[in-house]
Amino acid sequence: MSSPVRKAAPSQTAAQRNAVVELLRVAPVADELADRFIAAGHRLYLVGGSVRDALLGRLGTDLDFTTDARPGQVQAILDGWADAVWDTGIAFGTVGAARQGTSCEITTFRADAYDRRSRKPEVVYGDTLEGDLLRRDFTVNAMAVALPLRDGEWRGRFVDPHGGMDALARRELDTPATPQQSFADDPLRMLRAARFVSQLGFTLTPRVHEAITGMAGELDRISAERVAAEVSKLITGAHPRRGVELLVETGLAERVLPEVPAMRLEIDEHHQHKDVYTHSLTVLDQAVSLEQDEPDLVLRLAALLHDIGKPATRRHEPGGGVSFHHHEVVGAKMARKRLKALRYGKDIVSDVAQLVFLHLRFHGYGRGGWTDSAVRRYVTDAGELLPRLHKLVRADCTTRNRRKAAALQRSYDDLEARIEQIRAEEDLARVRPDLDGNAIMELLGLPPGPDVGRAWRHLKDVRLDRGPLSRAEAEEELLRWAADNGLR
Repeated sequence: MSSPVRKAAPSQTAAQRNAVVELLRVAPVADELADRFIAAGHRLYLVGGSVRDALLGRLGTDLDFTTDARPGQVQAILDGWADAVWDTGIAFGTVGAARQGTSCEITTFRADAYDRRSRKPEVVYGDTLEGDLLRRDFTVNAMAVALPLRDGEWRGRFVDPHGGMDALARRELDTPATPQQSFADDPLRMLRAARFVSQLGFTLTPRVHEAITGMAGELDRISAERVAAEVSKLITGAHPRRGVELLVETGLAERVLPEVPAMRLEIDEHHQHKDVYTHSLTVLDQAVSLEQDEPDLVLRLAALLHDIGKPATRRHEPGGGVSFHHHEVVGAKMARKRLKALRYGKDIVSDVAQLVFLHLRFHGYGRGGWTDSAVRRYVTDAGELLPRLHKLVRADCTTRNRRKAAALQRSYDDLEARIEQIRAEEDLARVRPDLDGNAIMELLGLPPGPDVGRAWRHLKDVRLDRGPLSRAEAEEELLRWAADNGLR
């Protein structure tokens, strides 16, 4: 089968060298697989994101292939070669396999038709590589490399009918077909565009930007779970702010996270306050800079959403001030509702909402007066979220006043020092009442039930206020509380 070959521009030389180096890393597995396809009378191509990532010098061990072989033929070719084979995507023409630590997904050429009412295509197998590449989302994902790749040979095997190499050199997203046709076929591609802006630092061509802006409402056809998966990849990308800004610019955010564009509050000359939307993007940037390991989805979502309660709580005060009383309470409820609507897991919903709820509590610390009891409650209420809360609170300092910013950071340094001091003395990670449920029931002569729970919670509050009690002190406190509450 002959394939069109684009001549490489001078600027592409480095990218091609990167690709050869990356492909040589996986060539043993890829070439072994290609040999088996050729022996069976078929062709095999590395395709899509794998080619893009090879050109960017970031190819991993998850490889995408396309072939003229039908799924049943692919399964037969893999028999005896792969360490494992799976057919979870076979209805869409995809067979998966693993060998020597490399995962492969092999998909038969496709020429799908869409009903334009959902994103589920009527699966139609194609006969040509060019037809398969035409139906892909973006030109940078519509390139292929014919295999096997002997000794890193590149010339003559690179298939790029839609200018994907040139687009990659410009870090630009365009579509092989018209963007209107592409997004009408699968509206999720619009969200994928924003995700690539975040992950890879790409920009959109004017026609793609215009099409997304005009077709944002089509995203309503997509399930919440698929939307959330793309949002998560966007938020954990290398440039999440750019991705969020694109969502807002194009109107996609109105369909996905409407609370974010709602933070763009009008500011008049008489009632000055920070632009909440820009502030939230800055907090997101600063939270990312405080991460130490992998991207933290929970922290980043909390940073983006921490002030979404402000529009609903804004009040104009006499004298030109603006207040947002209890916006953390309202915001926590809003964050919980939005993330549940996107079908995020319970842990993510709960953790993000709790961080939004707690993010303001520190701001009373700088005025002094925090007792050890207040510090204990801060730690106890944060629980396992405390390291993330530390980062969120520090990221939330966006004032341009250097003296004020430095004072806030010193105050939080002091709070963290106090936490560590009390933690060393009292093991704050496991604050519990000084008497357990069995001891409470024995001392008060109570059966299991709500009264035991009430007594337990009272002793925990005492523990937080006063620190550890001796056994005798705890028993005395319990008996006093029981008498006050008619239990003795």
